[in-house]
Amino acid sequence: MLPLILIVDDNEEILEFLERILNNKYTILKAEDGKQALKILETEAVQLVISDVMMPEMDGFELCKNIKSHFEHSHIPVILLTAKNTIQSKIEGLELGADAYIDKPFSKEHLLAQIASLLANRNMIREFFASSPLVHIKSIAHYKSDERFLETLNDTICANMEDADLAVEKLAKIMNMSRITLYRKIKAISVLTPVEVINITRLKKAAELLAAGDHKIYEIADLVGFSSQSNFARNFQKQFNITPTEYMHSKQLKKTKI
Repeated sequence: MLPLILIVDDNEEILEFLERILNNKYTILKAEDGKQALKILETEAVQLVISDVMMPEMDGFELCKNIKSHFEHSHIPVILLTAKNTIQSKIEGLELGADAYIDKPFSKEHLLAQIASLLANRNMIREFFASSPLVHIKSIAHYKSDERFLETLNDTICANMEDADLAVEKLAKIMNMSRITLYRKIKAISVLTPVEVINITRLKKAAELLAAGDHKIYEIADLVGFSSQSNFARNFQKQFNITPTEYMHSKQLKKTKI
């Protein structure tokens, strides 16, 4: 699926121009002001917002402020476009949490490069987290609010790790959130489903225990909620491209060298 981008501008010609240059690489949604944009964000899993600053009803600054202060949307990158190319206006936009600020008239190539960079950087960080046994999930957060959420999520999964039936419904109830809200937030930040995040968190805890060397592999499999050692070993190797035994030996070897 192509990344979903929301473009916001009260000028219909600009909306059409932006859609024309972006629709080969991205799925596009359009809004004519900040209020319309926020309604779209309530129902669509938008991955990036491009907004004009000067608009009626709700301008780009207010829209950016709303996005960055709203729990469900704070992870979404925002690019502000504006003819107000003063240093003060740029500072205002960045202080409100904008990820990039581009002056009008803008270069098509510059805009495309900025979008690609924001999305690619996030994907690289997510892939590094998923493939690295000891990297904490909060490493994929770009904002403090998301970091706090991911820390709480990780702590909650770890506290209930021995429950082999832990799933999104149970996790949402423990975190006092609706299932839909939890699913959307996890999916938006990590591109993973809650089930995948639970599984990776189990495996990362297992990696921590393997590195410590205080438990047998079958004991670790049980401690992190897997039904059998063989099931655990298959999942571990699939996720990190190394078997639990190989991983444990590599960590112990490093300790003996030290």
